[in-house]
Amino acid sequence: MTVFSCSACQQRITLALRESPIPPPVTEEAPGLRFLPPLMPHGSYAVSPHTGAFVLNPDDISGVSRHPDRGRLNGCCGLDGLDGPNLVCDACGAEVATQQSDCWSQQLITLIPDAVTTAVSSSS
Repeated sequence: MTVFSCSACQQRITLALRESPIPPPVTEEAPGLRFLPPLMPHGSYAVSPHTGAFVLNPDDISGVSRHPDRGRLNGCCGLDGLDGPNLVCDACGAEVATQQSDCWSQQLITLIPDAVTTAVSSSS
């Protein structure tokens, strides 16, 4: 299991997560739902083969807040994640992640590789 922390101040920003492959994307919402589901299952993360960034379920992050620059918080029903990192560490204000939570995209958090550190957790 892996725990991610802010590399600037070492504040823990995730629960203990297990690494898994990125699942295939879902492109259609389930009947009666407005949003696409999270890309990653709860309790897991994956390394993007394209960017090397860590991708996780939005429910698995804590200790972060929305970016103070309102220009980073665009989207119609949530955050579109197209304007740069939009989550900062609560403790020090460092940019640590980008959240995609708009209605047209799968829900996910992408941690910035240089902004986080990893530690192995004994939790299972």
